[in-house]
Amino acid sequence: MKKLTILMVLVTITLLMACNDTNVMADFQTIEIDEVLTKQEEGFTIVDVRETNDYEKGHIEGAINKPISEIQESKFSPLVKGEPYIIICETGNRSHEASEILSNEGYDVINVSEGMSSWDGEVVESSN
Repeated sequence: MKKLTILMVLVTITLLMACNDTNVMADFQTIEIDEVLTKQEEGFTIVDVRETNDYEKGHIEGAINKPISEIQESKFSPLVKGEPYIIICETGNRSHEASEILSNEGYDVINVSEGMSSWDGEVVESSN
């Protein structure tokens, strides 16, 4: 009985330590690529986190560019807390990372599971 009690205490302590991690768990939804335009119509701003040269080659109309490299450096302007954002990249990896960072900073974000490589809608090119 004593061994079982000790074991239960150790498990409880381990679980409490794991739950008391200083990193906040990101809280954001992930959607499919075909839901992007619906969310945009609902008032979400699309944030393309690819680097500027990739964004300029073709992006969804109305999307703004905020490269992941800037987000990783805690440079969030012009994003505004309280505004809803859809985060997209090329394949879904960088958008997931950006969504975690932004969500942990208090931004309202939805991640796109795929990216521009799966986008079959129209794209807009930027000119310098």
